[in-house]
Amino acid sequence: MKYPTKKLITLVLIGLSIFQNQSVSAQKKSYKDALQPIDARVKELISELTLAEKVSLLGYRSQAVPRLGVPAYNWWNEGLHGVARAGEATIFPQAIGLAATFNENLIESVSNVISTEARAKYNLSVARDRRLQYMGLTFWTPNINIFRDPRWGRGQETYGEDPYLTAHIGIAFVKGLQGTDPNYLKTAATAKHFVAHSGPEATRDYFDAIVDEKDLRETYLYAFHALVNSGVESIMTAYNRVNGIPNSVNKYLVSDVLRKEWEFKGHVVTDCGALDDVFLTHKTIPTATQTAAAAIKAGIDLDCSSVLQNDVLKAVQQKLLTEKEVDIALSHVLKTQFKLGFFDDAAKSPYYSYRADSIHNTQHIALARKAAQQSIVLLKNDNNILPLKEVNYTSIMVLGPNAASLDALVGSYHGVSSKAVNFVEGITAAVDPATRVEYDLGCDYRDTTHFGGIWGAGNADLTIAVIGLSPVLEGEAGDAFLSETGGDKKNLSLPASEIAFMKALRKGVKKPIIAIITAGSDVDVSAIAQYADAIILSWYPGEQGGNALADIVFGKISPSGHLPLTFYNSIKDLPLYTSYSMKNRTYRYFKGHVQYPFGFGLSYTTFNYKETIMPAKQYKQTDTISINVSIKNTGNIDGDEVVQAYITYPNVDRMPVKELKAFKRVSLLKGGTELINLKIPVTELQKWDIKTHKWKIYTGDYQLILGDSSADEKIVASFKIN
Repeated sequence: MKYPTKKLITLVLIGLSIFQNQSVSAQKKSYKDALQPIDARVKELISELTLAEKVSLLGYRSQAVPRLGVPAYNWWNEGLHGVARAGEATIFPQAIGLAATFNENLIESVSNVISTEARAKYNLSVARDRRLQYMGLTFWTPNINIFRDPRWGRGQETYGEDPYLTAHIGIAFVKGLQGTDPNYLKTAATAKHFVAHSGPEATRDYFDAIVDEKDLRETYLYAFHALVNSGVESIMTAYNRVNGIPNSVNKYLVSDVLRKEWEFKGHVVTDCGALDDVFLTHKTIPTATQTAAAAIKAGIDLDCSSVLQNDVLKAVQQKLLTEKEVDIALSHVLKTQFKLGFFDDAAKSPYYSYRADSIHNTQHIALARKAAQQSIVLLKNDNNILPLKEVNYTSIMVLGPNAASLDALVGSYHGVSSKAVNFVEGITAAVDPATRVEYDLGCDYRDTTHFGGIWGAGNADLTIAVIGLSPVLEGEAGDAFLSETGGDKKNLSLPASEIAFMKALRKGVKKPIIAIITAGSDVDVSAIAQYADAIILSWYPGEQGGNALADIVFGKISPSGHLPLTFYNSIKDLPLYTSYSMKNRTYRYFKGHVQYPFGFGLSYTTFNYKETIMPAKQYKQTDTISINVSIKNTGNIDGDEVVQAYITYPNVDRMPVKELKAFKRVSLLKGGTELINLKIPVTELQKWDIKTHKWKIYTGDYQLILGDSSADEKIVASFKIN
């Protein structure tokens, strides 16, 4: 046997060294190399996939590709006001209540908690090799549709009727969800439903929203554009048509506006079953295969159904699509997964350590209570009966159909909590054990003649009646199963049984009655106003709703929530529900009398406004309007003021009556003062010119109005734009 020479051994060692170096180099260039640019990693992974494998990744139930280390993943997750449908999680106030806080910093804190709990649940689930729906990191929230009409059942999911407020609350929410790490998304947020989607619920799968270009640009697209500019990772297309074309195959809206004009870089997902609607209910395209091709060509990347997974391969085979077009769609989807760290060492993620102690902990519960406190709106307070002095009330009756209702706390798209505190429990916990507290259901949603608890209320020093709506009366089609109109409301009325109950209660009770209204929308408060000494709108306040209400009622906290929508006197004041024209809708265009204006909310204290630096008299189109104002708490209770800045425009056709263009929440001790500065870029005042199909800033006379609602004018400053 011959042994290798020293020279041969040297050559072998050199060869091994070269091979190892080449392997290391190849590894660094692979899609699993976290040091490589994401775009390069995405491109390389796509090059390794077969066409069939690519197509299998285009649905929300994304299939695993074991040979390449691509995990199975369910994209469908909900986090509207807390991680939803995924077990124990902190439940914050419903979205409309979050908007009522007018507090961007608080909203970001809330969504930061939601994403923390989501990461913890994802870590725990993946550790057990569970790839479950609702346990992932891609959240189909926030809902930034404009609450154009109070009949829409899903309005509770939105941030109200105003595009500016919706945009700013939405931006804050997305920031908390997605985090600030330069390398990884904490979770991925999705702005929905793109676009012009706000009912009717019963016909949403075939409804055609007719919208002219001006309303589309100024109202329905405004918040979407703002969130795209702020880096939202995903957009969800809506069920309905817009001007004849279903949103999920609408090339103009998705490809031309969203992708090209706005330069959106994330992925676009359909609402669930929206592609099926194209050929089954809209019937604008005859077959599933043609629909799949049209969707990809329009700019859809991911399907919340199975149309793309079932039919894209057929579309390519029939030459309706090219594989390159499939690659473009898949690249957007995979890029989100890379940003979430799916192909990197999990232990190197900044969120890897989140586990069970990051879910529904003491700090998160405290934040839910704070959010509920700031969302609650005081609508009426005769003779300043509130706040109550507990020592003056030895016996309290808490009653009403929503007093002990979990539904009335959690609203729609909610999680579950083992520590939810209803209104009865909150009031009971807040008073001395020597105080007598009773509870009775009082009435239901239907019976107008049989009531309970009225005799007991007559024997109490104080009655707290919790009435209003619930998610079974207003909500999404199918979920609000007691709604007579497929989830929507026929009118603004409270249930007739509750109105009759309040009338009977007032007749039988001579001592104070405090009415609490739960709802996610505008209701006719006037129907019960004469029967209550004070009225509080609690929305659907989340798991700490009971404690937050007690904090407000007994004066631990001064109410500071403000309405993010107009409360009208009658549905007769509004256009047809099916009309998407903004004429005579919302405070921006409605010129009649209302019950409560947009931005309204009472406090236990008073505030004084004093301008210190007024705006200039003239501005150019490149300038920024600025005003300094001193806000003083002139009452005897600590409280928060929400300063709102509105703009009125030159007298040009179709200009809004006025528009919110800045706001600031200010916390002040009694007697305290704070100097605030509000800035409005002149470019924020641009309007869409239908003739030129472009944005335009109109020259002429403007006003800046500061107050605590859209109807209040504490400071008025006139200026011109040249």
